[in-house]
Amino acid sequence: MAEERERKPKADIVTRDYSIHMSKRLYGVTFKKRAPRAIREIKAFATKTMKTSDVRIDTTLNKFVWSQGVKNVPTRIRVRLSRRRNEDEDAKEKLYTLVSHVEVKDFKGLQTETVEA
Repeated sequence: MAEERERKPKADIVTRDYSIHMSKRLYGVTFKKRAPRAIREIKAFATKTMKTSDVRIDTTLNKFVWSQGVKNVPTRIRVRLSRRRNEDEDAKEKLYTLVSHVEVKDFKGLQTETVEA
């Protein structure tokens, strides 16, 4: 018989830093569609990892993605995903994810880190 495992209640408010390898997600994408696709890929990554359908991109991250133009998106991006409570009472979901950019000099040896809020 399969044993019933105890499930820990998932912490609804959490903040983590991730490195996203953008060139792997944008391989073969038409040049004029690379930056818009990069934003969509970041949203898809945030939806998958934080399990919220409401994902909001910070303006600093948007400016960083577009900083080298529409076709030269940075190879890797370090992002901070923070799952927060929705203050709007009539929102469909009670949680949303805010994605912001984290300045990093080098990506060597970086791993996913939980940030204490």
